[in-house]
Amino acid sequence: MFDKAVTRESIWDFIGSQTIAGEQRWVLSAIQKYGQELITMLWRILGNEQDVCDAYQDTFLQLAHFEGGMKPSNIKAYLFSTANNVAISMLRRKIAERNRIKRTATETIEDNSPIKELDSKFLQEILRESIAKLPEHLRSVLVMRDLAELSYNQISSILKISKGTARVYRCKAIQLLAVWMSKEE
Repeated sequence: MFDKAVTRESIWDFIGSQTIAGEQRWVLSAIQKYGQELITMLWRILGNEQDVCDAYQDTFLQLAHFEGGMKPSNIKAYLFSTANNVAISMLRRKIAERNRIKRTATETIEDNSPIKELDSKFLQEILRESIAKLPEHLRSVLVMRDLAELSYNQISSILKISKGTARVYRCKAIQLLAVWMSKEE
């Protein structure tokens, strides 16, 4: 994703050349260690490069300013939870804006149009909206398991729940999504 503008090495050369306070070096280490996984998760949630870049930046800014620059006890858990919340907030703002535009539009498009049913972008948007509506505990497990491709062991340690609970939450989330998606059809 970032390869279009600059290479990863040139980013690190640039960052390394800047003066960074010693107590903030752990932020750079977190970027190096978890950055690619975070980008993958954000890409799957948001689906476009600009939103991924914005969410990625917001996540690391929040990390750097966590409690006045203090280091969180579990950086990975903080990063993935924060990124998930930032991405869901972005989706909710888009949904609210789209709904506002729909209300003000004078012409309406027939909802049962065969073109809409076949449009994969439309289905992706419905899925993203449905994921955004999930309760936070279900959404967190679903996003970490299916979008970030974390194991149940990793999810249970990040969210401080058992592996069995994580599996149940994912199952409930999938069931809710199935019901909501079938209503959209």
